[in-house]
Amino acid sequence: MIAKIGRSSNLFGTLSYNNLKMEQEKGEILLTNKMIETADGKYSVAQLAKSFEPYLLANRKTEKHTLHISLNPNPKDMVSDEQYREMAQQYMNEMGYGNQPFVVFKHTDIDRSHIHIVSVCIDEKGKKISDQFEKVRSMKICRELEKKFGLISVVEKQPHQNHKIFRPINYKSGDIKSQMASVIRHITSYYQFQSLGEYNALLSLFNITVEKVEGELKGQLKRGLLYFPLDDQGKKAGNPFKASLFGKNAGIDALQKHFTASKSKSNDQPVKQSLKRSIIDARHYSINEQAFKNKLKEEGIDTVVRKNENGRIYGITYIDHRSRTVLNGSRLGKEFSANNFNDYWYNNVKADQTENNPPQQKASQSSNKENLPAEDPHHFFDFLNTGQPEDGLFEALGSLLPEAQREDYEEQDFAHKMMKKKVKRRRD
Repeated sequence: MIAKIGRSSNLFGTLSYNNLKMEQEKGEILLTNKMIETADGKYSVAQLAKSFEPYLLANRKTEKHTLHISLNPNPKDMVSDEQYREMAQQYMNEMGYGNQPFVVFKHTDIDRSHIHIVSVCIDEKGKKISDQFEKVRSMKICRELEKKFGLISVVEKQPHQNHKIFRPINYKSGDIKSQMASVIRHITSYYQFQSLGEYNALLSLFNITVEKVEGELKGQLKRGLLYFPLDDQGKKAGNPFKASLFGKNAGIDALQKHFTASKSKSNDQPVKQSLKRSIIDARHYSINEQAFKNKLKEEGIDTVVRKNENGRIYGITYIDHRSRTVLNGSRLGKEFSANNFNDYWYNNVKADQTENNPPQQKASQSSNKENLPAEDPHHFFDFLNTGQPEDGLFEALGSLLPEAQREDYEEQDFAHKMMKKKVKRRRD
């Protein structure tokens, strides 16, 4: 089980978010502690907020007074409502919030149930309750709850994560947003790319594409990103999702910073030279586009080719999983660009003989490798020798990335909207 602890200065917004789930019949209140009861057992946001008012009025100087905790069992765990109540009560007691007013919501809007706990982290006298070693204590309690209720252990499971958990999305299986999030939230931590086109080429391996949107709102230019799921044919297969639903790293500003950071990598030239040799070798020993792609895939390199309606190649991008680098063909040189390969494959225009001489190329490759830093391949690339190159990338990523816990990314977006409204009211 995983616990997420969040703090904010917006109690009303936090309660509104959870109340909205109930109005949509995707949530319910399982437990209240030291909360003002209602005659019919139903609560509005205003009624819930009244129980916290004395604490907020007594607050001395704690800015982020609102506590928002989610407890997330493994999707395979079958947890009853009564067990959720016990878990929530034990967790709050051991974290030092057992005497606080709090309300426990159960959410059922994604493919696993989970609970959210809303409280305040200041006591009746307005003093902040200690959060020292909070994460360590929280993890310890989660391990205790796993043992007590027979839940799947996160710690015991991690060393054996060799199964495929990070893979292309399947729009037919539902919960598309969570599938996309498991890729989008992590991919920038593992790959270097310098443009939106290169980012899109990488995302296409996982049946995702992103588009930039710009427009004017109240006289101000607004810009953002929309993410779309794709089918197996690379066509849009559903409604778009705003970047904000996937966290700050998915937004246009964060990506621009990533582009800049990728450009400053000092190992750019060795990576390019190694990739060039692989491409030249693959081109010599392949007779068509598909054979070329297969040859590179055997070396841990994916090739994304973009064509217009007439079938002409207008873009080619190489995803080198060995160095975790994405490179447009034009960045490698004219001979590796889209036009060159379009002529080579479809117009029967042969490449220069000097580029395509395999005996010399192999000798050059051996010589150049001696000048590169010697290092053993990272276990990330063990899939290269599995004989299953099509699936190996995703299995390899699965062993490195945390399992997708199907987080509700709408929560962050909702909180952001509430904060903007609050700021607007102050200005008015």
